[in-house]
Amino acid sequence: MFLCKKKPCEVERIVKANDREYNEKFQYADNRIHTSKYSIITFLPINLFEQFQRVANAYFLFLLILQLIPEISSLTWFTTIVPLVLVITMTAVKDATDDYFRHKSDNQVNNRQSEVLIDGKLQNEKWMNVKVGDIIKLENNQFVAADLLLLSSSEPHGLCYIETAELDGETNLKVRHALSVTSELGADISRLARFDGTVVCEAPNNKLDKFVGVLSWKDSKHSLNNQKIILRGCILRNTSWCFGMVIFAGPDTKLIQNSGKTKFKRTSIDRLMNTLVLWIFGFLACLGIILAIGNSIWENQVGGQFRTFLFWNEEEKDSIFSGFLTFWSYIIILNTVVPISLYVSMEVIRLGHSYFINWDRKMYYSGKAAPAEARTTTLNEELGQIEYVFSDKTGTLTQNIMTFKKCSINGRIYGEVCDDTVQKKEITKEKEPVDFSGKPQAARSFQFFDQSLMESIKLGDPNVHEFFRLLALCHTVMSEEDSTGKLIYQVQSPDEGALVTAARNCGFIFKSRTPETITIEELGTLVTYQLLAFLDFNNIRKRMSVIVRNPAGQIKLYSKGADTILFERLHPSSEDLLCLTSDHLGEFAGEGLRTLAIAYRDLDDKYFKEWHKMLETASAAMHGRDDQISGLYEEIERDLTLLGATAIEDKLQEGVIETIASLSLASIKIWVLTGDKQETAVNIGYACNMLTEDMNDVFVIAGNTVGEVREELRKAKGSLFGQNNSVLNGHVACEKPQQLELVSVGEDTVTGDYALVINGHSLAHALESDIKNDLLELACLCKTVICCRVTPLQKAQVVELVRKHKNAVTLAIGDGANDVSMIKTAHIGVGISGQEGLQAVLASDYSFAQFKYLQRLLLVHGRWSYFRMCKFLCYFFYKNFAFTLVHFWFAFFCGFSAQFFGPVPRKDPLELPISPHSLDGWSLSFSPRGLGHEWMCFWCPHGGKKSREPPVLLKAAGSDNIGQSEVKQLDFKFFRQSSHLKREQ
Repeated sequence: MFLCKKKPCEVERIVKANDREYNEKFQYADNRIHTSKYSIITFLPINLFEQFQRVANAYFLFLLILQLIPEISSLTWFTTIVPLVLVITMTAVKDATDDYFRHKSDNQVNNRQSEVLIDGKLQNEKWMNVKVGDIIKLENNQFVAADLLLLSSSEPHGLCYIETAELDGETNLKVRHALSVTSELGADISRLARFDGTVVCEAPNNKLDKFVGVLSWKDSKHSLNNQKIILRGCILRNTSWCFGMVIFAGPDTKLIQNSGKTKFKRTSIDRLMNTLVLWIFGFLACLGIILAIGNSIWENQVGGQFRTFLFWNEEEKDSIFSGFLTFWSYIIILNTVVPISLYVSMEVIRLGHSYFINWDRKMYYSGKAAPAEARTTTLNEELGQIEYVFSDKTGTLTQNIMTFKKCSINGRIYGEVCDDTVQKKEITKEKEPVDFSGKPQAARSFQFFDQSLMESIKLGDPNVHEFFRLLALCHTVMSEEDSTGKLIYQVQSPDEGALVTAARNCGFIFKSRTPETITIEELGTLVTYQLLAFLDFNNIRKRMSVIVRNPAGQIKLYSKGADTILFERLHPSSEDLLCLTSDHLGEFAGEGLRTLAIAYRDLDDKYFKEWHKMLETASAAMHGRDDQISGLYEEIERDLTLLGATAIEDKLQEGVIETIASLSLASIKIWVLTGDKQETAVNIGYACNMLTEDMNDVFVIAGNTVGEVREELRKAKGSLFGQNNSVLNGHVACEKPQQLELVSVGEDTVTGDYALVINGHSLAHALESDIKNDLLELACLCKTVICCRVTPLQKAQVVELVRKHKNAVTLAIGDGANDVSMIKTAHIGVGISGQEGLQAVLASDYSFAQFKYLQRLLLVHGRWSYFRMCKFLCYFFYKNFAFTLVHFWFAFFCGFSAQFFGPVPRKDPLELPISPHSLDGWSLSFSPRGLGHEWMCFWCPHGGKKSREPPVLLKAAGSDNIGQSEVKQLDFKFFRQSSHLKREQ
């Protein structure tokens, strides 16, 4: 894999069905995958190269080389090679084990069997032998081998159902449908073998929700989109069989393209350690220079007195060269100041802390049998330093279990009644709910407490009927029946499920869909609508629409979406209803309910045909397709007639209030970033006690221009500091990042609790202009910040703003795909395994099932991980410096001769013990009745050949009681030197 020829960069892909010879000239990748890093041949050189890229390992390799030079080494080479080989071997074994399992997984996947159409026959082939352009047969519950263009299936109209859990974590079924021209091929092997269509499409990329291509066959062209493609990693469900043509194989598939490198996150301790190691290198070099200078001075002034006894000539010793050699000798001697085992020890501790998180029963959610999971082992101590938490609302603070509570239809609210004094009164659980027992298809879990809604349906109110007809038609829900004949909905979002269920219980039951029709049951009558166009939802449009033709031949566009978006597209005739519905939406949002606006439009047949022709042309375009389609969507989604609005309840999770209170006491600031409207977000803020009536002020930033946003920020800061406060001066347009230092000053001067609420369009102006620093300053001075109507990109931008300009550790927590960018941007990402699939969990560093577990993660595991790691590091450096500086101090008593000191006393004066820190650290001690400290052995490591001669014991003045015969010549390296040496008379 490392010697393969680099393939040219693709601009577009051309694939011809059933023609391997034609496709091979493009050098497309085969279907074999390689997730492993090494082979048997390449493991040793590549792994060693990777390991010696680490500074500590490279340093000790350099040290080992120095120790092989006898002129400068006073320690044998194995004192360094043993720990170095141990560390490298442990790391290599770990890397080899990981790669072995990758090889095993690769072989398991590559050797899966699939039926491939070859030479007019279906043959079993291993996945790794599948080529681009091949036609594959899939059966129910099989994994998809490659990215396929769906040709035909066992279901009517070429439909098939897939599960995409391995791609995006969502377990609900999704529908894919073949082109009508290819769905006619069916399971006829001879016709499939003669299929010679050519696909021209985009180059391989990692966009799971987008595909652009054109199929040319039989002198006609057909546009291809994501609904015609089945991606590798999906599982075929509820479909007996289907046939597909391979477009992307192996490493070119979108699944593998999304398996790229994730941004590596390092803790502040890691960054500090890297800096400290560099400083330690510098400190070690300084010690070596000081001792080298000391050696040169000592050799020049005192060393000459000893050369006579060592039979050296005067010219044989150069003090400068001796100092040079001594520098490298002390680099070897003092090497223990550099922590070779530090990183390994830290990883072992972090691994243990990760297991503590995984084993914590108090973070186990029995409702889903979901334990907490530490998906990384490198960030545990960072949990104890969090200062800012960025949280999604829906599914994170709330349960994301949607319940249809209220609605506004033609200016009337359903879900509340009026008493005798004509004042509104909320329907409560004490009231009798609507009885749906007479409707066998009704969902038993659905409850509604306003009988007047059912009466309006029975009376045939056309607006009410049209309202629920829209809810039954405008969605992406898939239906199926279980073994008992009960209707089951597969939904992509809980909101859609709640709305379709409400329509179902009100008599408008969604039954089934095909690529060309939608069938619903309207008050007991089956009605099939022809599906003419589907205008899908995305985070930019914030709405979805369907265009259908009813049995009477009328063409209608049904649309639902955010009220701020749909209200801009209403016909002037809906002006009065718009004002009334806006008031109702405000009431719903004030109660914490999620709202959507509902509208429709009658279309002229001639106008629609012209528009649809332009849509087909735009869909077949290879360049600028999205912009053209978006423009056509905008053109037809206008002059809408307002029907009303829906209100859905999403309750808070258990323990949210207590968790937020505890984190606030720990001086952790919580910012809520949500796509909900302002009133809903504010209401949830009050429900969580993030906003309270006791707050001094709640600043609302809702400007529509940069100037308005700047003025509102200025007024808010004026309320904080006072108009004459000098802190405010100079902050009209903070363009220099250095001015952000004033934030810390302001935090000390501000008294009282403040909150900031800003909506999406105001946030967009603030983030893209020179006032983003003003926004950050004001937000950091507030106790609570709520950003509403924000896009996923804006969530990531807010996190990046705080992370970049504030020296603080950030954490982002969410549960959906719209939170992934925020989770990846923060220092630490936490995923909630909620109702919106596992996208957030798959992108996170830590995951659990409930927001309340965040308190224990930060205040228990985070605190103890940080505390233990700090204690360990302090001990580690203390131990290393204490041991190393002893040798530095000893140098002043041994003539700076780079001798190793091992102060281990022994009773036997001739016993040579092993130092606890080095196998070569011999030391000699003297008993009181034997040789005293006035005796010394002198050995110079820089004397060339003479340095290896037996040392000479010298007797100091004043010690006449020991005869020369008692002196033994001992061949050992370490010595003690008396402070006063005189030549024996």
